[in-house]
Amino acid sequence: MQCRAGCGACCIAPSISSPIPGMPYGKAAGERCVHLSAEHLCAIFGRPERPAVCSAFTADPEVCGSSRDEAIRLLGWLEQATVA
Repeated sequence: MQCRAGCGACCIAPSISSPIPGMPYGKAAGERCVHLSAEHLCAIFGRPERPAVCSAFTADPEVCGSSRDEAIRLLGWLEQATVA
């Protein structure tokens, strides 16, 4: 599956514990990444400073669903289900 242009759910719903430029402590679940543009695109996509966890993420119907809203819900649910 290809990422949906203008989705950005993976830049909002999950927490990221690794440092992100401008967010040295990562980000909390539900917090918008500072690099997510108004068009819901990653401003550091493909750049070396992009966190490895972001680069490793691949869109999949299981986590992205069929719409941006569904992706936010699914990724949020996965975040809650995997919190230790």
